[in-house]
Amino acid sequence: MNALQRRAAAAALAVAIAAPAEGLRNWAYRDPVGIPTICFGYTRGVQMGDYKDTAECRGLLTSEMLAAVDQVERCVPGLPAQVLAAFADAVYNLGPTIACSVSQSTAARMLRAGDLVGACNQLPRWNKARVAGLLVELPGLTKRRGIARDTCLQGAA
Repeated sequence: MNALQRRAAAAALAVAIAAPAEGLRNWAYRDPVGIPTICFGYTRGVQMGDYKDTAECRGLLTSEMLAAVDQVERCVPGLPAQVLAAFADAVYNLGPTIACSVSQSTAARMLRAGDLVGACNQLPRWNKARVAGLLVELPGLTKRRGIARDTCLQGAA
């Protein structure tokens, strides 16, 4: 599989993780943390009252997931497609720290060291968010990170 095929495969796998986890909402809403969100978890520039049709939402998810794949690829080049997909989903959901910040993320350190199994097993730890100022586990994130971990381990073996 060449780099372009690996990128496309990783993005498709990551979308398959993110879409059911995020759910589709065509009207803007506040996520559990209170951030205005639309479509499949898209937050950039969203205002309450915004509306996007389903085709626009799918386009946003695809383009944002490709950007997340590219972010992970810049931080840790050459990962297997499944590992790349799992971390791209996490980057889409959380930002690049999980895959890129070796000072803040054990997973990032493990990825850089080539310990893919160890990095995959770190994913479930990223299941918390600040709600009303408290860091709490969110059941949806726990389920999502479990799916990402399983996907990741398929490529890490």
